[in-house]
Amino acid sequence: MTQRARSGATSGRADIDDAGATARTDRVFVKICGINSAAAAAAAVEAGADALGFVFAESPREVTPERALELAAHVPAGVKRVAVLRHPPRALWQRVLDVFAPDWLQTDAEDLAEIELRSGCVALPVYRDGRAPQSPPARLLFEGAKSGSGRTADWQQAGALASRTQLILAGGLDASNVADAIRRVRPWGVDVSSGVEKRRGEKDPRMIHEFIARVRVLDAGAETGARKEKKG
Repeated sequence: MTQRARSGATSGRADIDDAGATARTDRVFVKICGINSAAAAAAAVEAGADALGFVFAESPREVTPERALELAAHVPAGVKRVAVLRHPPRALWQRVLDVFAPDWLQTDAEDLAEIELRSGCVALPVYRDGRAPQSPPARLLFEGAKSGSGRTADWQQAGALASRTQLILAGGLDASNVADAIRRVRPWGVDVSSGVEKRRGEKDPRMIHEFIARVRVLDAGAETGARKEKKG
């Protein structure tokens, strides 16, 4: 069964699950992108990542659908497996969907009109600096002009969007700036790739743990603040 990629509009911090139900959450969603080794996949899961991204586009992190399937074999059901593409030809996205069968498919928003998603796969449209949508979809990923470059996205533009949709912030994030990014942009989620690499295309398990730990410290602080506010 196939479906045209589509998404609706929403606002605020309500979480939209893949069936369309909503639930309130203040926990920041964390995606570790560019997984290309068993060690990286294991570290991301162990550290508490919410999603793992597998790249099917020209990149030092590129994997085949077959390799991605192997790497995701032991990923728990609650962790999203994301296929990351950019302007993919029909043969590629069909093969990715047939072989890898991702939970989410991430690609530039304009690509999605031509992609026929399989049942159970959700679109994650990508918007870039200077191309923010007037009517944003329910969930999107916002980053700089070039994926995986390590360049920081426009946080001011991202912040304006984050107040109207579930925005996953990507581009130039690492353990040293992710806390500041979350405070300034207030995204629904964050996405990191080069920021947790010891060499280009090679993930560092220690850096993955450190990045996620920085995010969870903020989560804990937000939760404590919410409890105090409720008591007061």
